Amino acid sequence: MPESLPYWIAGALALFWFVGAYNRLMRLRTAALQAYAALDAALVRQLEFVHARVAEAETPAAPQPPSGASLDAAASQLSILLAKTRLRPLDPAGIAALGTAMHVLLGAWQRMHPDAVVSFEADGTLSRPAPLDGKDEPFDGVAPIAWPEPSAAAEIARSQFNLAVAQYNAAITQFPALLVAWIMQLRPAAPLH
Repeated sequence: MPESLPYWIAGALALFWFVGAYNRLMRLRTAALQAYAALDAALVRQLEFVHARVAEAETPAAPQPPSGASLDAAASQLSILLAKTRLRPLDPAGIAALGTAMHVLLGAWQRMHPDAVVSFEADGTLSRPAPLDGKDEPFDGVAPIAWPEPSAAAEIARSQFNLAVAQYNAAITQFPALLVAWIMQLRPAAPLH
């Protein structure tokens, strides 16, 4: 029994380390999932705003213009992809498809309403629409997106999701936690660009 005591202590320490590393990874994964839930709610509000504006523009006497039809189709596509990514919000392929659909919707909105877009920085402050004095400043980070609804909630939620995903991805690539991630089959997530 005395000869096996160091093995039991080493085994207990390894087990406690494994459980601690697993709990840390699960906390970071849960934070990314919660950030996605906030992003999902903000995108749903953007979609509701777009659908309301499209419904206002439609009249029974006048048919819907082609730009309105493309905006409506892009909003429907984004709605479908939002529903799909709710099931697996950290799937890189699903987030990439969601990002593409989101940019298609925003492009259609900007073509239909070029003066009704608002761009916010990640912290919620208004972004400059054009560089001052015609000089471009170097930009580091993710470029802000011009949103249809004049609210910073979507850009803030996108920034928080991307930050949570970056923290989760960094944690599963660190050496000791890399073993836990490999054993538990935890995969890297993708940010929403």
